[in-house]
Amino acid sequence: MQLKVLSWNIWDEGHFDEIAEFLKFSEADIVGLQEVLPFSKSIPIIEFLTSLGYEHVYAPARLSSGEKEEMGNAVFSKYPIVSSAVHVLSEENKRIAVQADVTVDGKTIHVFSVHLLHTHQQPSSVQELQAENLLKVLPQERVIVMGDFNATPESIALQKMRSALTDTDTTSAPTWSVYPEGCLVCNPQKIDTRLDYIFTSPDVQTITSKIESSKGSDHLPISATVEV
Repeated sequence: MQLKVLSWNIWDEGHFDEIAEFLKFSEADIVGLQEVLPFSKSIPIIEFLTSLGYEHVYAPARLSSGEKEEMGNAVFSKYPIVSSAVHVLSEENKRIAVQADVTVDGKTIHVFSVHLLHTHQQPSSVQELQAENLLKVLPQERVIVMGDFNATPESIALQKMRSALTDTDTTSAPTWSVYPEGCLVCNPQKIDTRLDYIFTSPDVQTITSKIESSKGSDHLPISATVEV
């Protein structure tokens, strides 16, 4: 059975119309999102994807900038979600992984949406601990882990992930930075850093992977077609 999975940090200041348009036509079976604002009237992403037929699991990771609004991770699925869990990856600079167990043709797929600590691409013992604690809670089979790891391909955190899981995209193509459409008040730059990844357990085969195109967020969406 082939599935299209998609991961995207939609940015708490993202452009909802562009985010919604991309997700509507993405044809993704399972979507992992980060920086979801569950009570936002300007970015009602949960209500929008529910209207498209997705079930979902959401969990708060932290408060957004200024500590005014809750923000977290979510998994959306066109297939039934039969159970869920929330894993705290560190108490210091708290981050979580939200888990959704999805049934597809009688098989249970364990899907995780993750958002690790932002370290400005510098080494971080806290981020490395978050990666270690994530690996400890993963089941042995049929696992998909996706999200904004805030870590470059050569980082220790990514080395830890690749020691246990398969990276669906080995090109290290960039997924993040700032461009004028992404942040109107930022200095125009370009997408030049890889921070977002989709990993699978060894029993899940990657068919294709892709860096998608949208200017709804300061991150690019990424996708993979996998065989489970």
